[in-house]
Amino acid sequence: MFIFFYISSFDLFWVHIFRGLTGDSVCYVVLIHFYGAGFWYPYKNIFALVDELGIQPFTEWTQSLQYSPNGLEVESPIFQAQPRLPTPLGTFIYTQFKRLSLVDRLTALPLMYAVIDFDNSDASWRNYDKRTARELFKQFGCSERLYRDAFNPMLLVGLFAPGEQCSAAAALGMLYYFILAHQPDFDVVWCRGTVGEKIFKPWVDIIEKNGCQFLTRKRVTDLLIDETSGTVNGVACGDETIPADAVVFSVGITGMQRIVSNSPSLQTREEFLNVSNLGAIDVLAVRMWLDRKVSIPKPSNACFGFDDTTGWTFFDLNSLHDEYKEEEGTVLEADFYHANQFLPLSDAQIINKVKGYLAKCIPEFEGAQVKDYVVVRFAKAVTHFSPGCYDYLMRGTTSFPNVFMSGDWIVNRHGSWSQEKAYVTGLEAANRVVEYFGEGELARIIPVEADEPHVQELRRLNSLVRDLQQQLPFHNFFL
Repeated sequence: MFIFFYISSFDLFWVHIFRGLTGDSVCYVVLIHFYGAGFWYPYKNIFALVDELGIQPFTEWTQSLQYSPNGLEVESPIFQAQPRLPTPLGTFIYTQFKRLSLVDRLTALPLMYAVIDFDNSDASWRNYDKRTARELFKQFGCSERLYRDAFNPMLLVGLFAPGEQCSAAAALGMLYYFILAHQPDFDVVWCRGTVGEKIFKPWVDIIEKNGCQFLTRKRVTDLLIDETSGTVNGVACGDETIPADAVVFSVGITGMQRIVSNSPSLQTREEFLNVSNLGAIDVLAVRMWLDRKVSIPKPSNACFGFDDTTGWTFFDLNSLHDEYKEEEGTVLEADFYHANQFLPLSDAQIINKVKGYLAKCIPEFEGAQVKDYVVVRFAKAVTHFSPGCYDYLMRGTTSFPNVFMSGDWIVNRHGSWSQEKAYVTGLEAANRVVEYFGEGELARIIPVEADEPHVQELRRLNSLVRDLQQQLPFHNFFL
């Protein structure tokens, strides 16, 4: 049986080759490492994997805060601990906005029409994708302050770009999955150490015990094609050729672009050439060791308003990571998304800037000194769901019958996002390989939780109205 797993990372240049063995069959999957992040309530497939591995890598559910240069802006509770209300009432009522007025928040209600109208179908993506998220919020009457202090910050840390650079379709999909579909969906746990150590090491150990081999530091440069059948029969890694019965690409956009640029065989296929029309976003990660303990009210925090096009988060690793619980000083991590303007700076300049930002959030940071730090720059590392990207995002199958795709930028209809989508598309790719060979057991994929009954009914009625509109003359005449 072939089992393939998607493993994501910012390490886009070097890839791993995963080798699965069943009898005489050999299959290779391009893999890359995963960089740590939160694990949200809807990540049912990832949580099921962790249970299957018999490990307990996560913290308890955590509350989060949101800061601006003016100080504390938003406090989010643990939503599943609150009385359950029909969506979106729980999110609206239980989220504590410190500065955003009720009048501003009420201007979000008309947006619920777009939330209902967008159902993750191909038609919905094509309807909303070429609009920017900012245009969408303006169209539905959101106040300027609601957009600036609520929706745009969500986009900066959820889609890693400001609203004017985000597809409206992606914005609706992301907001619904993480925030609006069900009250507990915004609840999050964190890994109690690095994801590599806590999750992937035991996972890889089990994979290897089942007879699979990881060939590391293999830079994929081309695929070898059987001219008679049109199938791929090998993977070229520079001068080395590795035979393969099937290939699953699980690299990000930048990694895929680099492979295509070196691969004559992929350059013959339109769907791979079209990846050049997609973009990726710069990320900056900073870890700092301070000379004293700073009281950080909540372990996970999001920030906005410090730079117009950049969102960032910071984490109290003394609270989240087992290895730092006994540290005398605070250990924290700050991650910056859409960090284009930060990457050219020196490490010292970055540390000074980050420390200044932290002091605006929590003044106690002002008196602390940085004992040590690590700065890591990830150029073009995460998917940019830009307006108009949908036409160029790849599907799970390709024009090669035995080449498949997985990743958070691959189009599917599951409805998940981020790490969960990356893993789900990996399972879908595994199932396609099983179906291609006609042997093995299909991986179980847990669907997203069903829409709440009132949302289902509203979507049913909206679908009826759309069907009637399709029958009107000139229904598709206007832009």
